[in-house]
Amino acid sequence: MSRRAAFEDMLATGRDDALLRFALGQACLEEDDERMAIVHLKAAISHDRQYSAAWKLLGRAQQQAGMAEHAAQTYREGIAIATANGDCQAAREMTVFLRRLDRQAGPG
Repeated sequence: MSRRAAFEDMLATGRDDALLRFALGQACLEEDDERMAIVHLKAAISHDRQYSAAWKLLGRAQQQAGMAEHAAQTYREGIAIATANGDCQAAREMTVFLRRLDRQAGPG
């Protein structure tokens, strides 16, 4: 059984929390299923808006899905939340990802 299938089974039993949804989002992303990764990562954030890692991975999933504007907004929100929570590493990483997105977009 794949990691994703194991996590989906856990969800089917009624367990639904930020950590499980994050793990499911990560497993979906590893299988190049950005659409479902986004669904699960948004659910993780709805369970816990302070979950910096979920914001970071959601931005990555959106970026990989070709949703650059959504990814940029996700990174901005994630940076603000991570900074407010003292999660400096996550804030720095999302700042780097946002700058890369801005460079790819080119001059405004």
